[in-house]
Amino acid sequence: MEKELNYIDLVEQPISMHPKKFALWLFMVTVVMVFAGLTSAYIVRQAEGNWLDYDLPVIFWITSGIVVLSSIFLHFAYYSAQKDNLAGVRIGMSLAVLLGIAFLIGQWYSWIAMVDREVFFVGNPSGSFLYVFTGLHAVHLISGVIFLIIVLISSFRYEVHSKSMIAMEMATTYWHFLAGLWLYLFMFLLLNH
Repeated sequence: MEKELNYIDLVEQPISMHPKKFALWLFMVTVVMVFAGLTSAYIVRQAEGNWLDYDLPVIFWITSGIVVLSSIFLHFAYYSAQKDNLAGVRIGMSLAVLLGIAFLIGQWYSWIAMVDREVFFVGNPSGSFLYVFTGLHAVHLISGVIFLIIVLISSFRYEVHSKSMIAMEMATTYWHFLAGLWLYLFMFLLLNH
């Protein structure tokens, strides 16, 4: 006999989300708001004049490829965790961590390239915005790399598998968010420098 659902049964079933996931989503919304405010300020300040035009160094293209590749490897690790493929989790997570670190090193070299082009943090506001965008993103990326390392260590403790996906889901969500945020910033700078 089928159980009939009535209105009361539907009302009493709340939509739920793990509290840590909810906190992560709130954090990501605040990060979006911060960068939306900064990009808006960039556009307003650029319209006022006294703006240094410069070309972005090639390293920005390379780091963009690196962050996309790291996101792909992390997604491989995520799917491996869903299938209880522990070796795949460890390989994907390790490569995502290494590529995340490579991205950060690449960002450091992008700053060196900008200094070589005489674009400095202090001086013209166009350079200041570039360093603030990339520096603030790097701070968030460092937190993402730390998160990935924690999940990688958890995988070696057999704590990441199909029945325990919260940390993996959160790390994947946050990392994809950071990759998407970088691609947005990169395209914004390409179109507005």
